[in-house]
Amino acid sequence: MAIKTVFCNCNSDHKRHHFEKSRSHYTVQKIGTMPAAVAESSGLARSINPKAFWTHNDSGGKNEIYEVSHTGQLLNTIQISNAKNLDWEDLAEDLAGNIYIGDMGNNNHNRKDLTIYKFHQETNQTEKITFQYADQNAFPPGPENLNFDCEAFFYYKDNLYLFSKNYNKKNQFVKLYQLTAQAGTYRIAPKDSIQINAPVTAADISPDGTKFVLLTYGKILIFNIAAQQIDFSKPAACFRFVRKQAEAILFINNQDLIVTNEQGEIFKIASR
Repeated sequence: MAIKTVFCNCNSDHKRHHFEKSRSHYTVQKIGTMPAAVAESSGLARSINPKAFWTHNDSGGKNEIYEVSHTGQLLNTIQISNAKNLDWEDLAEDLAGNIYIGDMGNNNHNRKDLTIYKFHQETNQTEKITFQYADQNAFPPGPENLNFDCEAFFYYKDNLYLFSKNYNKKNQFVKLYQLTAQAGTYRIAPKDSIQINAPVTAADISPDGTKFVLLTYGKILIFNIAAQQIDFSKPAACFRFVRKQAEAILFINNQDLIVTNEQGEIFKIASR
């Protein structure tokens, strides 16, 4: 059964960041269940098949990505060479057919081997993009600075944009980092930040590059993009979304979204 959700459940975000108080509706509907091979879907990327997506398992899973139909049928499995699933958290894709796999989960905030695998579908080859946060000086940092985990990123114009998963209850700022999509080793500094009172678990950008979305435990936030700049300056909409442990989100067109949770459910969020 579809559930109508209006933009009226993010009062603190409306007040603090001036999200548009739109009366537009979305419908949220469960459309499928993940196949047995995907025990904990933690990231999504677009497939060339418009009725399917790529996904993967969370930490400790196989070094594989799975092409799954929107209703949950397993269509294809690819083993990623020269890669290990330490803590895979999200996927992204570019227009050249490359898939980016974010092995950047950092629950203990002590990793020094953060990696995004760049998988070339045509050649079946994998490159590594490794990075550290330039603003992290201790591994782990003190309890007041637990903001170096990341479960959300997307690709845009030869760069990857990463969003921190903030564990602090008082200092609830999400940091945005920009990382080149070329193989190599990098140190990245925050580009922007925004106060959001919920941990960010996934992100995606619309195919036309006009907006991006953040998924958190409990809500979805949408930001417009102006002058091809990825930042938090154009908040557009915020609405409540509570579907167990939802950790992956994907634009399937310029308006509609798919969300999966680690309990194996697939939801479509359709604009009305």
